[in-house]
Amino acid sequence: MPFQIHIDILNFISKGMLIGIIASAPMGPVGVLCVQRTLNKGRWYGFITGIGAAVSDMIYAAITGYGMSYVMDVLSNQQTKMYLQIVGSIMLLLFGLYTYRSDPTKKIHNSGNGKGTLWHNGVTAFLVTFSNPLIIFLFLACYAQFAFVMPNHPFEMFVGFLSIVFGALLWWYGLTWLIDKIRGKFDANGIKIINQFIGSVVVLCSIIMFLGTVTNLYRFFK
Repeated sequence: MPFQIHIDILNFISKGMLIGIIASAPMGPVGVLCVQRTLNKGRWYGFITGIGAAVSDMIYAAITGYGMSYVMDVLSNQQTKMYLQIVGSIMLLLFGLYTYRSDPTKKIHNSGNGKGTLWHNGVTAFLVTFSNPLIIFLFLACYAQFAFVMPNHPFEMFVGFLSIVFGALLWWYGLTWLIDKIRGKFDANGIKIINQFIGSVVVLCSIIMFLGTVTNLYRFFK
């Protein structure tokens, strides 16, 4: 029994990390800003930009999670959860298509010559991310698809939110490391390629998850 509990917690943490990566990976305004600062100011300025974005994501993740927990507490039957997973996979599919088709290079702008402090870079990234509450819909889609919300389990949800932040930080750390290593070869086209790759992965995963959930729903009624 304790072994099974540990497996469940590890599975929950892995889902949280994946949600954090999905929420951070698309090259939105903060993603482009992170790339710009890494190229122009240095890797740690880019990473601190990602940290600012991750803090904002944690706030929206918590708001979405605790709000959705009340809904899940009422709609607790297995059939309803599968319907929510289908809706979540469709939303992820649309998000992946939008990410693939979008051109993040249009968000590139001159950020000035001064580096500023690390604190200033982190705070500005937080404000840019926090000014876009539409991230809530992405969290709703991920929570529904991964059955991430656990009503009446505050400790598990707190651990889940921390895992989302860790996944986000893992993405920003990896992204800034990669850009720093290939800075001489990285240009605006590289941003497009990253965005198209992310969009393709999200689309593929959403289709796989949609088919899996539909199959389970079919077996449920059979």
